[in-house]
Amino acid sequence: MENTKNLRSWLDTFGLDHPLVIAGPCSAETEEQVLKIAHQLKDTDTTVLRAGIWKPRTRPGMFEGVGAPGLKWLQKAKEETGLLTTTEVANANHVDLALQHDVDILWIGARTTVSPFIVQEIAEALKGTDKTVLVKNPVNQDLSLWLGAVERLYTANVNNLGVIHRGFSTYEKTKYRNNPEWQIPIDLQSRFPDLPLILDPSHIAGRRDLIFDLCQTALDLNYDGLMIETHFDPDNAWSDASQQITPQTLNQITADLRIRKEEDTTVNYTNALNTLRTQIDMIDTKLVEMIGNRMKTAEDIGLLKKKNNVAILQNKRWTEILGKMILQGEDNNLSEEFMLHLYKAIHLESINHQKKILGN
Repeated sequence: MENTKNLRSWLDTFGLDHPLVIAGPCSAETEEQVLKIAHQLKDTDTTVLRAGIWKPRTRPGMFEGVGAPGLKWLQKAKEETGLLTTTEVANANHVDLALQHDVDILWIGARTTVSPFIVQEIAEALKGTDKTVLVKNPVNQDLSLWLGAVERLYTANVNNLGVIHRGFSTYEKTKYRNNPEWQIPIDLQSRFPDLPLILDPSHIAGRRDLIFDLCQTALDLNYDGLMIETHFDPDNAWSDASQQITPQTLNQITADLRIRKEEDTTVNYTNALNTLRTQIDMIDTKLVEMIGNRMKTAEDIGLLKKKNNVAILQNKRWTEILGKMILQGEDNNLSEEFMLHLYKAIHLESINHQKKILGN
């Protein structure tokens, strides 16, 4: 995507001295509920009121949203509070209805992002509008698919764009509902630094006690905003109750978050940073050399297995290594999640090296 447009212009028009805050319930439930939350949020740092009107659910029989009538509630909330509004659209018909009700920002959900056909239909429906569109990452760990959805909108001359990081599905059990996989949005940000990046901590966390730390991590990584599910009675919400917070808690979170400076040009800081970065570079060089030596040893093992007609994969040995490394990781303040990712990658590379040996 060759960018000749200022993708941040819609965000810059707000003139905020803090990250953009998008807040509101997972689902619009009743007109009274939407208006009550909107009035409570107007006295916080919230700029945009969010509410799901159409809810794509994993299984049938779950609450799938109130549908089009909820758009009138958002419109009324906007009139009464001055908050901008946003909701998820999953097809061209949703887009048309949202435009008719003057929804300010549309977002494309994780389940929709995975379908290039549907994204293209949405892009066509948005041609010629000045609406802001935010694209959530796909449910699977695929940066190209995420960027592809953005590119389809960009090609359709949708000029006001941004992305939402809501985490990725995984078969592995972690403390998160959807694993953050921070490296994927970091890679996206490094390739397109002017594309606004917003965190959805609610869908990553799946539970409210993790939201603050996720928000702080996002700000430490220079994210532009936060989309946080907020309800005046979270425990009795019609959907995703455990991950929603109250407007009062939202106020406390935004007050406690530390906004980092993007840069510090003082000599002392620059010198200290350069020294530490040099140390990192030296350690990285040693790490690569050590991993290279490990692979050479794996090749020697491959030769021995070939000579004795032994299979490559030894599950008992692999389980022993993984368990031992997780414990050593804990002793060195490295998370189990990190050690699993690291050693699975090392193990796969070792297998590939041994396969080459056995194939010769």
